[in-house]
Order: sequence, then C-alpha cells, then structure tokens
Amino acid sequence: MEADVGDAIASRLRTERETRKWSLAELAERSGVSKAMISKIERSEASPSAAVLGRLSGAFGLPLSVLLALAEGGEERLRVQSGQPVWTDPETGYTRRALSPPNAPLELIEVLLPPAVRVPYPASAFAFQHQQIWLLAGALDFIEGTVRHSLKEGDCLMLGPPADCVFFNPGKVPARYVVALSRR
Repeated sequence: MEADVGDAIASRLRTERETRKWSLAELAERSGVSKAMISKIERSEASPSAAVLGRLSGAFGLPLSVLLALAEGGEERLRVQSGQPVWTDPETGYTRRALSPPNAPLELIEVLLPPAVRVPYPASAFAFQHQQIWLLAGALDFIEGTVRHSLKEGDCLMLGPPADCVFFNPGKVPARYVVALSRR
C-alpha cells in the first residue's frame, strides 16, 4: 500500500504544479525544494520526507493533510483499518496513517515517531488549519516557534497561530500520537 500512496503523492504534486501552470523551477523557488528533487518525486524515483512535503504543500497554499487527502482520493465515509493509507518518511522512519475517510471536515492522523527523531515543518504548513496533538504513548516535545511543549501520555495540545514547528521524540521508545486537523 505504501508504494501506491507514494505514486498517488507523486501524481498529486505534479497535478497541483501543472494546474497552476508552474514550472519545476517556479515550484522550487516557491518551496525551497530543489528542482531535481521535485522532478524525482514527481517521477516516483524518490520518496519525499515529511519536511519536504510540508514545504511543497505550503508553496501550493494547502495544508499537508489536504494535499495527502487529495492524493488518497475517494468519497467513502468509512475507512477500515486495512484501507488506511500509510506513508513512511524515508529519512526519519516517521510513519503517518490517515485514519479519516478522504475529505472529512475533521481529519485524524496517527503518527509513530521513532526515538530521537526530529521532524521540522515551516509555518506555511500550518497556515490553513487548526490542529490538536493527542499523545497516546511515549514522549513528545513539540517546539512551536520559540515555545517548547513537553507532552506525556494522555496530554492533548491545541496549536496556536502558525509558526515554524518541530516534532521531536526525546524518549527511547516510539512516540505514538493522533493529530486532529480542521480547516481554518
């Protein structure tokens, strides 16, 4: 299923770029991602990291969750576990499972963040949505601009105004959390 998700992401990125009539160079300039990397991603020759997807979605003016939901497609109201797309960041091992049916007004995403892994996102990745993070297991430091929130099991954090952010697992076991997203 992960290969299918990777191909769907590649296709969606190309569709978003072509719909806007942007060249690879223009998307590279807007996102800060190299033209060569974008080309490899669009041809399914490379799998983008979470940070790269965050920069690309920000350049398109889309929340990352919306970009991924568009890639996943579908109109169903029930998404059974075996049909929930899973994507793994090739750089960090960060794993994202889309729990909600595509295009739901509230999106739920389950994340497994390996120990000692740090995943940064630019403020543009948060500009179009409200988010809450509910930590189910492990520990999570969420750095929001200059503020560090240290979450323990059961804690739930509502994000503030868009800021550059970092998800960091300071523990020795994977952090497992749910991100709830709604559009602004």
